[in-house]
Amino acid sequence: MVEAAGERDLVSQMAVLRTRTVWERLVVPAFVYFFAMLYPFHRVNGPGRTAAAAGGCCLVRRTALERAGGVAAIRGAVIDDVALGRAVKRAGGRVWLGLADDVRSVRPYPTLGSLWRMIARSAYTQLRHSVVLLAGTVLGLAVVFLAPPVLTVAGLGQPWVLVPALAAWVLMTVTFVPMLRYYGQPWPAALLLPVTATLYLLMTVDSAVRHWRGRGAAWKGRSYSRERG
Repeated sequence: MVEAAGERDLVSQMAVLRTRTVWERLVVPAFVYFFAMLYPFHRVNGPGRTAAAAGGCCLVRRTALERAGGVAAIRGAVIDDVALGRAVKRAGGRVWLGLADDVRSVRPYPTLGSLWRMIARSAYTQLRHSVVLLAGTVLGLAVVFLAPPVLTVAGLGQPWVLVPALAAWVLMTVTFVPMLRYYGQPWPAALLLPVTATLYLLMTVDSAVRHWRGRGAAWKGRSYSRERG
């Protein structure tokens, strides 16, 4: 996939994350799926303002990094890979982001608790600590991923409710299948996406609550009560 990067100032690949445990198989593919929704790769790789990077594998030109302000420009950022992508693009650099073929993460997140902490660490930061974006995200997750299965069950015997709700559930399932295949998971697991989306909704709210309580994010022995970047 790197061949598609062409002449870029920053090239990054999202490493294939570990999916050995039941919780990893449930949560990890959706993590990448939601990340790609938040930072659509085609928009990141285009000339627009959308920018991001994946820390699993990053290559950046020295001159582009210097124009962006160097490592100092992102030293206070919790999501330092995304911050790097933004800094490089803001300085006029060209960015490419894609999924990896051979780069694999060995970091384990075997339990729901470890996955919860990993996601809650940065979820509210990704929303720029905005209550408006938080509310929009919660509403969006509820409408897009939770309402269709709920209305499908509630609409049994009522075709005007059942048909559009079931169609929406099928559509979300179909869009998730390619990510499951990328992670070597069976396609029926896509039917559980509403369950995973509910977990992500709760993790995102928990991330905001931690911030409001002044606990901020904790990462690699550092605590960020007021994250920057």
